Amino acid sequence: QVIKCKAAVLWEANKPFSIEEVEVAPPKAHEVRIKIVATGICRSDDHVVTGALAMPFPIILGHEAAGVVESVGEKVTSLKPGDAVIPLFVPQCGECSACLSPKGNLCSKTDISQLPAGLMADGTTRFTCKGKGIHNFIGTSTFTEYTVVHETAVAKIDSAAPLEKVCLIGCGFSTGYGAAVQTAKVEPGSTCAVFGLGGVGLSVVMGCKAAGAARIIAIDINKDKFAKARELGATECINPQDFQKPIHEVLTEMTGQGVDYSFEVIGRTETMTEALASCHSNYGVSVIVGVPPAAQKITFDPMLVFSGRTWKGSIFGGWKSKDAVPKLVADYMKKKFVLDPLITHTLPFTKINEGFDLLRTGK
Repeated sequence: QVIKCKAAVLWEANKPFSIEEVEVAPPKAHEVRIKIVATGICRSDDHVVTGALAMPFPIILGHEAAGVVESVGEKVTSLKPGDAVIPLFVPQCGECSACLSPKGNLCSKTDISQLPAGLMADGTTRFTCKGKGIHNFIGTSTFTEYTVVHETAVAKIDSAAPLEKVCLIGCGFSTGYGAAVQTAKVEPGSTCAVFGLGGVGLSVVMGCKAAGAARIIAIDINKDKFAKARELGATECINPQDFQKPIHEVLTEMTGQGVDYSFEVIGRTETMTEALASCHSNYGVSVIVGVPPAAQKITFDPMLVFSGRTWKGSIFGGWKSKDAVPKLVADYMKKKFVLDPLITHTLPFTKINEGFDLLRTGK
């Protein structure tokens, strides 16, 4: 039956979230209804609020979460009520070209690539509020007590895992850690530069360290982030505002030839080109991890790439989601990496606007 519950609805851009009673329809064929236990706040959610990421309104945002299956639609065989799960904003259908390729992970069944934005695969929504249909966000919508996702967009995890921590494996941690170990394939002894030290940037630092990087240079204009970056593996921390010259020149001087691997984890075109220029002119690899702002283009000197550099992007850390998420949770349970330092605040759901204020002020 229909469930009535609380959700944070965003009625229009640049307005606060409104805690509303919403109706959540039962799951249809191949769908799963999940009780959300914990959800993280990610900059990508904020990009929708500010209009930097174009989405239809009204919408229920949120995509980094963990919960428990409440009910399943017909033809669902892989999950049952009571299973602990993490929703996946990058599904894994197992049938499209990216899912079938060992090199890819961006399933074509995702909102990001081709579905009509904000609707389920059948072109409808499962959320209603005040008689109005509410759009979902990249197939997950976790800023609600209950959500409905397609079974290709949910991973069953160890039921003993602490959901309020492993929810970060639904986006931030996996995105950053995977950018280093999966996408860049950082090697032991290498030198890395990480632009942006939010939760995802810190996860990149952890990935570089786990891969055996000898130098990890962390870059942010907020020096309050440096202590935690060092705790997680950064060997040096620099603030671009402390220098008169472009940061790629600073990094080239620090390293002699530029870094082996650079990561842009902010989502600004200026830092994307700086990150590219800061890696070794011949064999450096630069990875774009931050969501690029809508309607902005990059102009850069093609000689930067002609000389041999590699410029690449990474979505969800390059992981095949349904396969990787349960393994990452298992690795966390075996203490192969930590998540606690990435959690700065824990708030009740009704204080979601305060959570976004903390994000925007760099806290």
